[in-house]
Amino acid sequence: MVSSAARSVDEYLAQLPDERREVAVALRKLVRDHLPPGYVEAMNWGMPCYEVPLARCPDTYNGQPLAYVAFAAQKNGYSLYLTGVYGDPAREARLRTGFERIGRKPDMGKACIRFRKLEHLPLEEVGELIASVPVDTLIAEHDRQHGDRKT
Repeated sequence: MVSSAARSVDEYLAQLPDERREVAVALRKLVRDHLPPGYVEAMNWGMPCYEVPLARCPDTYNGQPLAYVAFAAQKNGYSLYLTGVYGDPAREARLRTGFERIGRKPDMGKACIRFRKLEHLPLEEVGELIASVPVDTLIAEHDRQHGDRKT
């Protein structure tokens, strides 16, 4: 994975070559247009990340903010990370249906979708999935997977 030392998403985007910046800007817009309230945009893990601030959920399994969506311009394409899909068969099925709709086979890991062109993503379904997980739901899913947080 190509990791950036940029300290802001704007800086990250500015460092990309024009053709790669175009896709990254479109991904940013897609995420921001569909992001439920309460998530914040940040640079984390060397890429633009949309996460639950530690002030809202301080007791995470790794001490980091809960990542919800992230994207990166990689060496040979792009990666989109949708942790709201990971571990949820219904959300994963919705995403796979989107790939069928556009006639593409998904190149996916657990929470990662790899692609080379923006048109290789089912943008409608990705937007719906981003919009479908409020902060409280992500926190509850984290707690179920990693044990209840300290209160």
